[in-house]
Amino acid sequence: MANNTIVLEGELRTEFGKGPARRMRVAKEIPATVYAGGEQPVYLKLPMKDTTLALRHTNALITLKFGDESRLAVVKDVQRNPVKRIVEHVDFYEVKAGEKIDVEVPVFVDGTPKGAAIAFVDIQELKVRADVANLPERIVVDVNGLAEGDKVFLKDLAMPEGVELDMDNLEESVVTVEVPEEAPAADTGTDVNPADVPATAEKDDAEA
Repeated sequence: MANNTIVLEGELRTEFGKGPARRMRVAKEIPATVYAGGEQPVYLKLPMKDTTLALRHTNALITLKFGDESRLAVVKDVQRNPVKRIVEHVDFYEVKAGEKIDVEVPVFVDGTPKGAAIAFVDIQELKVRADVANLPERIVVDVNGLAEGDKVFLKDLAMPEGVELDMDNLEESVVTVEVPEEAPAADTGTDVNPADVPATAEKDDAEA
């Protein structure tokens, strides 16, 4: 759970377009935009290293400091270079302390099922609603001791305190435990069928 905010210190930016964005990246800075409902967006440039590290945390609560101001925000969208995967632009959404928002949270499994069974995640991300101070980074499903054929349904999940599951059908399975099918044995080609032996060879053996 997000108990403390991540602080990013940046500056207001007044230049826009590909040229200024390229110069910012050369200077190890990332262009960013902060959106707030009904207000004008705030345009910032942020330190590339610190911002990239902050983005490793799903649903992190971030304090953006610039000049004498600060804004509490969550990440709305991240644009990356399609080849190098370097962060090129970040959109933030401003939030208020005590506000509840809707976010998507990845699903992870923990534990070991019985025998050769493996737990498969059926729903990769869950929609939840939570206070901005308690946004979960992940939802962990305990699969320890589950057997082949067992399922964990959305209705069975125990949400962290202050987090509400916001899914349409609670009867859906989020995790299924199965034993993977064994791959068919490879044909080595070493078995010989007597019918495949040439007749001349059989005759030669009889005359010997």
